[in-house]
Amino acid sequence: MTKIEQFGGRVADAPSDNFVYRLLPRPAWPYAQLARWDRPIGWQLLMWPCFWSAALAANAAADLGLFSFRQLLWHLILFFVGSVAMRGAGCTYNDLIDHEIDMEVARTRSRPLPSGRVSRFEAKVFLAMQALVGLLVLLQFNRFAIGLGILSLATVAVYPFAKRFTDWPQFFLGLAFSWGGLMGWAATFGGLAWAPLFLYAGAVAWTIGYDTIYAHQDKEDDELIGVRSTARLFGDNTKPWLAGLYGAALFLLLFAYIAAGAGFLAYLGLVAAAVMFGWQILVLDIRNADQCLALFKSNTRVGATIFVGLLLSVFA
Repeated sequence: MTKIEQFGGRVADAPSDNFVYRLLPRPAWPYAQLARWDRPIGWQLLMWPCFWSAALAANAAADLGLFSFRQLLWHLILFFVGSVAMRGAGCTYNDLIDHEIDMEVARTRSRPLPSGRVSRFEAKVFLAMQALVGLLVLLQFNRFAIGLGILSLATVAVYPFAKRFTDWPQFFLGLAFSWGGLMGWAATFGGLAWAPLFLYAGAVAWTIGYDTIYAHQDKEDDELIGVRSTARLFGDNTKPWLAGLYGAALFLLLFAYIAAGAGFLAYLGLVAAAVMFGWQILVLDIRNADQCLALFKSNTRVGATIFVGLLLSVFA
C-alpha cells in the first residue's frame, strides 16, 4: 500500500473531517496541506501576538484620546489574512527545507512532498503565490511597519535550519512567530516603544513553551535522525522549564500592560491565562503524544483569552 492509499490523500497528523476535505476539490488538497489549512492552529498561534499588539496599542491610543475603532478593525482583518498567508508560506518553505527529514519521521512522511503528491517546483510556485498575498497585506501599513515586516523574513529563513545546529530551535520559532507582537503597535504608532518590546519577548517565551510540548510527539524519531529540540533537551525536566517559560511570558506581558497603560480587564485576562498555563503544566504527560498535541492546541484559547481581555479593556 502506498502512502497516498494509506491516508486517502490526507496527512496522518491532521483531522480527517477538516473543511479542506469537505469543500475543496481533491486536486487542491496537497496544496492546502502544504499551507496547513487543514491545521488552523498554526495560523492562529501566529495571529494572536499580532492581535495582542494591535489591542495593546489601542489601549495606549485610548489613553491619549487617539483610539479609532475603524483602524483597529482594519488592522485585525489585515493581520488575520496575513497570518493565514504567511503561515502557509512558512510551512511550505519549511517542508521544502525538511523534505528528506520528513520522509524519516512517522508523523510527517504522509505530507505532500515526501509522499510525492506535489513536486518541489510546484511547491515553490505555491510558496511564491502565498508570499505575494503576504506582501500585499504588508503594503497596507505605514512605512515603518512595512520595513519591520520585511525584517521578520530573516527569522523565518533561519528557523528551518535551527534544529540542525542548536538544541533551541523553539527559540528561533519564537522569534519568527512572535514578530506580530511588534507589528500591531508599529502599524498604529509608526514606531516602537517598551510596551511592544515586552510583549514580543513574552510571546517568544510562550512560543518556546507550547512548541516544546508539541515537539515531545517526535522526540524518538528526532533522536534517531539527529534532529534537536527543547523537548529532547528538557526531557523529564520539561514541567519545571515550562513553569519558567510560561511564568516569564506572564511577567513580560504584565510589564507590557503597565508600559502601555492597559485597562483593568486586560489584567483579568492575564490572570485567566495564568490559570490555563498552570493547568497545562499540571496535567502534561510527555509520553502521551495525543495529549501533547491536545495541550499544544489549547494554547489558541490562551491567545484568545489574552486578546479578549485587552480588547474589552479598550472600551471599559
